[in-house]
Amino acid sequence: MYELCCCCAALRPRYKRLVDNIFPEDPKDGLVKADMEKLTFYAVSAPEKLDRIGAYLAERLSRDVVRHRYGYVLIAMEALDQLLMACHSQSIKPFVESFLQMVAKLLESGEPKLQVLGTNSFVKFANIEEDTPSYHRRYDFFVSRFSAMCHSCHSDPETRTEIRIAGIRGIQGVVRKTVNDELRATIWEPQHMDKIVPSLLFNMQKIEDIDSRTGPPSSPAGGEKEENPAVLAENCFRELLGRATYGNMNNAVRPVFAHLDHHKLWDPNEFAVSCFKIIMYSIQAQYSHHVIQETLGHLDARKRDSPRVRAGIIQVLLEAVAIAAKGSIGPTVLEVFNTLLKHLRLSVDFELGERRSSTGSASFSTSSKESDERIVQNAIIQTIGFFGSNLPDYQRSEIMMFVMGKVPVFGTSSHSLDTSHLGFVLWYNAKTIAAALPAPFLDPLLSPSLMEDSELRQLVLEILDNLIDRHDNRAKLRGIRIIPDVSDLKIKRDKISRQDVSFMKKHGQQLYRHIYLGCKEEDNVQKNFELLYTSLALITIELANEEVVIDLIRLAIALQDIVIINDDNLPMFNRCGVMALVAAYLNFLSQMIAVPAFCQHVSKVIETRTVEAPYFLPENIFKDKRTLPKSLEKHEKNLFFLTNKIAESLGGSGYSVERLSVPYVPQVTDEDRLSRRKSIVDTVSIQVDILPGNNTEDKVCGKTRTVFIFLKDNTGLEEQEKEKRRLVIEKFQKAPFEEIAAQCETKANFLHDRLAQILELTIRPPPSPSGTMTITAGHAHYQSVPVYEMKFPDLCVY
Repeated sequence: MYELCCCCAALRPRYKRLVDNIFPEDPKDGLVKADMEKLTFYAVSAPEKLDRIGAYLAERLSRDVVRHRYGYVLIAMEALDQLLMACHSQSIKPFVESFLQMVAKLLESGEPKLQVLGTNSFVKFANIEEDTPSYHRRYDFFVSRFSAMCHSCHSDPETRTEIRIAGIRGIQGVVRKTVNDELRATIWEPQHMDKIVPSLLFNMQKIEDIDSRTGPPSSPAGGEKEENPAVLAENCFRELLGRATYGNMNNAVRPVFAHLDHHKLWDPNEFAVSCFKIIMYSIQAQYSHHVIQETLGHLDARKRDSPRVRAGIIQVLLEAVAIAAKGSIGPTVLEVFNTLLKHLRLSVDFELGERRSSTGSASFSTSSKESDERIVQNAIIQTIGFFGSNLPDYQRSEIMMFVMGKVPVFGTSSHSLDTSHLGFVLWYNAKTIAAALPAPFLDPLLSPSLMEDSELRQLVLEILDNLIDRHDNRAKLRGIRIIPDVSDLKIKRDKISRQDVSFMKKHGQQLYRHIYLGCKEEDNVQKNFELLYTSLALITIELANEEVVIDLIRLAIALQDIVIINDDNLPMFNRCGVMALVAAYLNFLSQMIAVPAFCQHVSKVIETRTVEAPYFLPENIFKDKRTLPKSLEKHEKNLFFLTNKIAESLGGSGYSVERLSVPYVPQVTDEDRLSRRKSIVDTVSIQVDILPGNNTEDKVCGKTRTVFIFLKDNTGLEEQEKEKRRLVIEKFQKAPFEEIAAQCETKANFLHDRLAQILELTIRPPPSPSGTMTITAGHAHYQSVPVYEMKFPDLCVY
């Protein structure tokens, strides 16, 4: 019988005999090393036999698994691992198929030890670099099985942790084996990512200290890495994202949103924020915009969810933007801002809808929902700011103009948004003012400065100051006051560039006009005056050459004239506030240009006001307990800043002061017709310089009176008037000067006759003219004619 068995064994193929010899009689003795060396030598010498060796080992392993002979299973897997490490020829691929079949057999078993054993073997296999890829090999089963192990619910905690760690390591092995070769069956397909990513996130939720793990990748200790599924899952997640490329980034990010939705992790959103911090730190910087766009898309999909869920998503977006590298927002910048502003408007609409539907019984619930919507709105505004801070300079002005046209504005303060965070998007240092305030952006920015809402006008001035201030001087100018020594502020400034000079020649009058009109608003409060003062001071620091200085002085004197003449019937507080603004600004300007005679005149007027009219100074008019005068009619000229004194002081220092004698008149624009200030009639502006005597030194700035006389109704003719003005402007730009001068002279004569007919002027020529009358439009003086005694019966004068 023994001889027959020996003969049968001798007839068996050699590879089977070599495989049988590595198994001892008692599995506790382990692998027979000597026979294993023979089998390895045989496999290396005859690689064509590898597939047969693998098939036979798989057959034995399957039989031992069924019979629960786990000792022999361990020996078979150890032999397979050694053969894999030793053989790297082309013939190894059939052997790998047998190996993967054996690993799958172990993973399918319900025994935790066998599952861990199969996982360890697969990880060793994943670390082997094959000479050529295998295009037909797929890992669908392993992705599914390892993902299921990550969600193990074994009753024993230690066993459960061991299985979850094995599942995470298995996923890591699949990633390493397949991610580098684009020709292989890739795991980046959605059906695989939908299993891998949630499995990792499920284990990452067990991290106790979230904030300590949200930064760039760290190197945890080996023991911690092996024992903590959360740490291992996070490292695997980082590795997965780090290997993601342009074409598969979205597939890796979308399952994150699905997991957060399914487990309701947006409110509270601490885990969601930590996940996206990990994502942003792990991916390549140039792909950051993919994550941002996916977040925006998810926000669109959840736009009908509760405010706190939307706020949680927006907070995640904010964190992603804050981490995104500069310039990596991507090409669809306008789309990003459009989406955010769309959700801002939706949130405002939801809030207003809640207010309309609110009742007394549900006031608490409604108030809670409104506060939640306000959280959403503020989060959106802050996110817009961070977006703006990540944009290159050339894009920011375009985005600012886009934002100005999209942010919802309401007529009452109760509908206003918390725009304090909006400064993020509107703040940056441009080399030239033209880059910060391009012409297409200037008009949309300044237009709200003429609105009725004082808070909106404050916001516009804050934005304007942000853009003009390129040396961070704004904080030093806070609060309107008389500064004893401006040098103590340590103002930073550079020499005015030619580009800035050109900007002021083109757009300076536009800035002056809005400051001038802003001072005339009846609902101005202290903050409005402070911001107007800051705007004037910043223009002086950043943009003022000698020509601009003269224009600014003319503007300041014109503001003083508003108070003296009071054609607008401003409240007493506003009149005193404008006087205080002019005093504070001229005090600042005189010290900035450092002309001693000018400084002396300004100081003398301020000293006189301190004694005789303290309500003309900011320290008194803007305090809580202020005293207002009943009238300003009897004030002496020594309380006012005089044009002739200023001209004399500046002329002695080389300034060209001829234009100081020309009163400042704001530009007339289409905005005057179409804004809330538009008149229902046309007007003629007649400026009369009243010279009471031959002593020109007694001339007080402000005695130039502008009289507006109604001539005809233009109700319903706004479009025709707009077209008419366009034609006039075009004519003045293109027609010869002689033709314009002749037409102006004819028009002046016509206006003189027309006024005589309508107003029934009674003219009694005196022995000599007492003054001159100049008919003006804008800044062009058309004709000077003698002024006689005139009576204006029943005339409406402003």
